[in-house]
Amino acid sequence: MRAWRVSDVMTRDVATVTEVTPYRRIVDVLAERRVSAVPVVDDFGHARGVVSEADLLHKVEWMGEAHERRIFERPGRRRARRKGAAGIARDLMTSPAVTTFPHTSLVAAARLMDREQVKRLPVVDDLGRVVGIVTRGDLLRVHLRSDADIRDDVVQEVLRRVLAVRDGTVRVEVYDGVVTMAGKLDRRSAVDVAGRLAARVSGVVDVVNELDHDFDDTELPGFPSFPVSPTRAA
Repeated sequence: MRAWRVSDVMTRDVATVTEVTPYRRIVDVLAERRVSAVPVVDDFGHARGVVSEADLLHKVEWMGEAHERRIFERPGRRRARRKGAAGIARDLMTSPAVTTFPHTSLVAAARLMDREQVKRLPVVDDLGRVVGIVTRGDLLRVHLRSDADIRDDVVQEVLRRVLAVRDGTVRVEVYDGVVTMAGKLDRRSAVDVAGRLAARVSGVVDVVNELDHDFDDTELPGFPSFPVSPTRAA
């Protein structure tokens, strides 16, 4: 079962600027490409940082204001004042850049964005060179998959390939990304596995596991414990 990865949703034709790109040129690039941020790269294409609209807005915020440092000044205000006086990408960018790889799963990329509190991630190759960019909106594209495609993956990859369930044993319905499975399997452990694997299919919003079982093998001595299933019982 193949999960979607960053390479499936990232923008490959990514706009970049260098560390010495002037402020006005950065504004032009954002407007021309209709993006809200650009990676800053060195001469070898390595990601050095990211310049966003938020970084550029400090120039507007401090327009006409004195840039002298005050004795008692919060770090955030000091950073804003410094960027307000900046004229090139090196002094405007947020660095170091928080990056990801093309083979990173969408789950891992989403968790990285949340942990680092960023809205986009430059995508780099094994040498650290920028090969794309992925945004929060890009990650949500996985949920644009059709219900029919999601159902096919659940039936073909989870039930047939992994669990070897005979056709007609389980009824699978998908509506707005919510998978409902009904029927009966031989073992309780197979029911649990079916629910967990269905929840991992790309585009699934939730799983309603209505599967029944003939034999509860989870009560046998020495049965391995599994993580709590992310599915919801009906």
